[in-house]
Amino acid sequence: MFKELYQYRELLKTNIKKEIRGKYKASALGVLWSFINPLLQTLVYALVFPHILGNRVDNYIVYLVCGIIPWTYFHTVLNQCTGCIRNNYGIIKKVYFPRVILPISVMVSALVNFMISCVIILAFCLFYGVGVSWHIVFVPLIAVLEGLFGLGIGMALGAADAYYQDLEYLVTFILQLMFYGSPIVYQLSQFGSDNIIVKLIGLNPITIFITSYRDCFLYHQMPDLGQLAYAGCFALVVIFVGYFVFKKLERGFAEQL
Repeated sequence: MFKELYQYRELLKTNIKKEIRGKYKASALGVLWSFINPLLQTLVYALVFPHILGNRVDNYIVYLVCGIIPWTYFHTVLNQCTGCIRNNYGIIKKVYFPRVILPISVMVSALVNFMISCVIILAFCLFYGVGVSWHIVFVPLIAVLEGLFGLGIGMALGAADAYYQDLEYLVTFILQLMFYGSPIVYQLSQFGSDNIIVKLIGLNPITIFITSYRDCFLYHQMPDLGQLAYAGCFALVVIFVGYFVFKKLERGFAEQL
């Protein structure tokens, strides 16, 4: 895979640039939507959830932003990877190139957008008096691990979507389930630690990534490196499995699309 990616590195660069520039190309506000979307989501949840769940979280707005923006990053990777093969059926039928370039381009462009969106988190930290510490140096590492986790799942789903288009609707449901199965708008400490659902949520890699971001931005402490190592190993396993599934199904893309 790495040999092919190196051989087609110019195509990979071009595709990444296309993904970054083309996402909001037809919209009037352009790249500003990368900032507006998470801000609107934060506003909605900040107005609704404190009343529903009785949240007593300190700096809840910053807490929300530290969850919603990383979630938006993961959501973008998984959602766009799922449709990337079907959406590029024209070029797949005409030209040979390593098809894995398509999901990788999606992940890298989403990573770039996420790192830009981290400016929003920093702005909220400063505005609400939380401040900024040196611990944010861990953010790129966490972001790469989260992106690899999303890419691994996305490669398998994107390959399968070339055969079963209904999969896109299932992914929408799964993402909703994962959103509420991660402590984005609530704290796990609000529920009993003996609850089996709470234990399962704690093992969710997305939970670990979001908790790590909050450690860096909100609590000014090092993320739990043991938990990050677990999430990183999990992400690598998912990458290998996802790539294996992708290569197995890749042979039939041109016929299925």
